[in-house]
Amino acid sequence: MIVLALFTFLYSLVAGRIARTWVSAAMVFLFAGVLIGPDGFKIAPMKASPETIKLLAELTLSLVLFTDAAGANIRILRQYKDLPARLLAFGLPLTIGAGYLAGRLLFGHVQALELALLATMLAPTDAALGTPVITNKSVPESIREGLNVESGLNDGITVPVFLLFLTMLISEEAGSLDVGNLFSYLIIREIGIGLLVGVVLVWIAVHLMRLAAKRQWLDNVWPIVTVGALALSCFALAQFLEGSGFIASFAGGITFNLMYHSKEKEQWLVDTESYGNVLSLIIWTTFGALVVGPAFENLTVEVVIYALLSLTVVRMLPVLIALIGYPLRIEEKLFVGWFGPRGLASVVFAVMIYESDLPHGNLIAGVAAVTVIFSVILHGITANPLSKMLGRDELKSHVN
Repeated sequence: MIVLALFTFLYSLVAGRIARTWVSAAMVFLFAGVLIGPDGFKIAPMKASPETIKLLAELTLSLVLFTDAAGANIRILRQYKDLPARLLAFGLPLTIGAGYLAGRLLFGHVQALELALLATMLAPTDAALGTPVITNKSVPESIREGLNVESGLNDGITVPVFLLFLTMLISEEAGSLDVGNLFSYLIIREIGIGLLVGVVLVWIAVHLMRLAAKRQWLDNVWPIVTVGALALSCFALAQFLEGSGFIASFAGGITFNLMYHSKEKEQWLVDTESYGNVLSLIIWTTFGALVVGPAFENLTVEVVIYALLSLTVVRMLPVLIALIGYPLRIEEKLFVGWFGPRGLASVVFAVMIYESDLPHGNLIAGVAAVTVIFSVILHGITANPLSKMLGRDELKSHVN
């Protein structure tokens, strides 16, 4: 904790300077975790129990799911709805399917449900790692906002799919797999309770927040933790009621978004997003310390090939299919396909799977780890050059 706190403090002093380069905060904390962890210089061996790390990862993802859903620009979504709608409705399931097929070709000894789980883990994208693209004015607004909305919503959409495959695997290992009961359990209990808790709790909370603001009960200190506490309340209450805390957090964020206007919600979300970013960096460090080392110790040609396929063909081909007939030039469609960086959601899924009782749990987590590392580096290096190149091509097309 001392090492992590000091490192975070030092990074905060130069964060603005680093942000102007191709190096991302995730990249810095990821490699910091590798260096200080048990497979590095052993400065800070990770001794926390798997349950503690899993809980931290789950709380971080719940906070990010809430803020991503709450912060999605609904106005822009309505204006450019076709692009993210195609990416989510067609591109996302096709990406999971393509990831499964790639796994069948490369890891024939791994059972089908585990391969489906791996494909789902690597399907969501992360706007935080694509910030140079999202904020670069050279990139057409429709593409920037489309990618931003896609990454803000696809992690929440993949969560029930991830839970489905994980529950099926656990049930199969226990010899009690009953697909009919499983679907009933997942839809009625996990998803149903999660949706109900997220919508109802946030609906009540927003009315209380408006009442407090109207009667001037708020002070200058406590509002900075209000939304964060609400997001974690959604997660905790849903888990307590044996529903999905992730679904509750995502549904709560969507409800919060719909109930507040853009300017109103920004003042509530800004501090919560900062807390989420700090927790995310802790997860990146934990990921670097615990998962990366073992993943590279067991690195094989098949793992490298799968990681590269996941970032290219598995992502880009479904995007091209999803965008058939959409008014973008081929280079713009390829740009959208390439910039699907794998980030926090994949990391959290990998941490949850690492050292699990699944037959090939460590292999799945290791493949996800290698893919994320490749993504952090390759997408970081190419973000600014390709954005500028696309901007020049866009200008030429308008001139012509």
